[in-house]
Amino acid sequence: MKKIITLLAITIITSAIIFIACNKNIIGRTANAPALNPQNLDLNAGTWKTVLLSRPDTFAVAAPAAVTSPAYIAELNEIKGYQKNLTDEQEQNIKYWSAGGVLRWNEIMRDLVAKYNLAAYQNPDGTYPIPNANNPFAYPLFPFANPPYAARAYAYISAAQYDALVACWYYKKLYNRSQPYVVDAGVVAKVPQTTLPSYPSEAAVLAGVTAEMMKLFFPDEIGNIQLKAQDQELSAIMSGAATRSDVVAGEALGRQIAQQFIARGKTDNAGKAVGTQTDWTALETTTIARGEIPWYSLDLPKRPPMLPLFGKVTPFLFDTATVTALRPGPPPATLGDQMKNETNEVYGYVKKPTREYFRIVHFWADGVGTYTPPGHWDAIAAEDFIKKNFSEVRWARNMALLNMSLMDACIVCWNTKYFYFNARPTQLNPAIKTLTGIPNFPSYISGHSTFSGAAAAILGYIIPERANDYYAMAQEASTSRMVGGIHYRSDCAVGLIVGKNVGNYAINRAKVDGADQ
Repeated sequence: MKKIITLLAITIITSAIIFIACNKNIIGRTANAPALNPQNLDLNAGTWKTVLLSRPDTFAVAAPAAVTSPAYIAELNEIKGYQKNLTDEQEQNIKYWSAGGVLRWNEIMRDLVAKYNLAAYQNPDGTYPIPNANNPFAYPLFPFANPPYAARAYAYISAAQYDALVACWYYKKLYNRSQPYVVDAGVVAKVPQTTLPSYPSEAAVLAGVTAEMMKLFFPDEIGNIQLKAQDQELSAIMSGAATRSDVVAGEALGRQIAQQFIARGKTDNAGKAVGTQTDWTALETTTIARGEIPWYSLDLPKRPPMLPLFGKVTPFLFDTATVTALRPGPPPATLGDQMKNETNEVYGYVKKPTREYFRIVHFWADGVGTYTPPGHWDAIAAEDFIKKNFSEVRWARNMALLNMSLMDACIVCWNTKYFYFNARPTQLNPAIKTLTGIPNFPSYISGHSTFSGAAAAILGYIIPERANDYYAMAQEASTSRMVGGIHYRSDCAVGLIVGKNVGNYAINRAKVDGADQ
């Protein structure tokens, strides 16, 4: 009988993954994005406020050789040699990367998050193995890219890319070396021509900083990522936009800047977020002592709570004291009339679900095998940013603001979840059968709602004409969790407010970072 139950569980999980994978295209409508052709090159971006760098010239970049030097002329000849014999595959690679490195690396990140967003199966003794960064190839593979882990990975890589490109723009303006296709008419421009200086190469900066950051977040993928980085750099050379020395200088700069973010990541408390059995037991006993019904895992066997100490991770947009200040008041008492009414409301939704309920539940599910809620908002942002013709450095700045707000929203949300340790609707009324899976962490507040409130706030600032649309999306994402049977109304309503409050910190940063002045 136990074997039958186990096989059934595997079948259900596998079916869910296949269903989600078939209905969530990672790249979406950005696969054939046009070449980056910004309306504004943001030539003064080297003065913008950075995240970790104290100043844009923290890492020195040596002056380039003169465009009349034999070394530079040899580099021009290298480009011409490539362009004389380009294959169809190389032409396609140039086209692919011409859409922008920030966009393409974000797509790659979303794909990796989806690949690793799989919970481990239990050991024979009923315990669960935990992914180990020191042995990433052992089962379960490191990482388990759940929503908190994904939010943190998106944020670190986006912020590192932003700082690296600000430094890149600083040196571009300082040295002002023209693009190869400007220097030599024999070099064909296979990307839109601009007056942006070529040294150091922004493509190589992105390749270097991202490849280096991946060593921290996806160590299993280092080899594949390095190949993609080389592909981006070679495409920049073949396109006529960069010479070999532009690329070498850019990659070195990107990798150096990544080290600052890696150092921060190793000390931000994320490594302690799993907690211990003592921590897990204390959460339950403290909740019972308050006279409340505690949350518990509905997995069989019961699974340890997902990252209960993630609320102690160091945020980007504010300090740890602010995390506590942003934590909302308590949920309705689990034995009180309001909770009874909210539980009955959830039961009413799942008892007679409408076609519309099914639509929004599955559109916003973002569960196992997907790029998670933060990745969903990254995908939404990417589609809209393409239409705005942002420069590469502005793309990086905007994605950094979005992803820092999503990570910090997750920190506040997880801090709240494990402070109150509130039971889910399916606990208070076992008759509630959800329209999607049941997440393995407490109910109050809704993660989807908190993520979405933060995303809608900062995206509404970046693209104000779309602010109402983003708010409507956030509201729908929030509602999907209630009609899907996994959250109460109070979880969703308060989550949206908390998310918006976090997003406002990103807006305040954006107002003084120099990009909009």
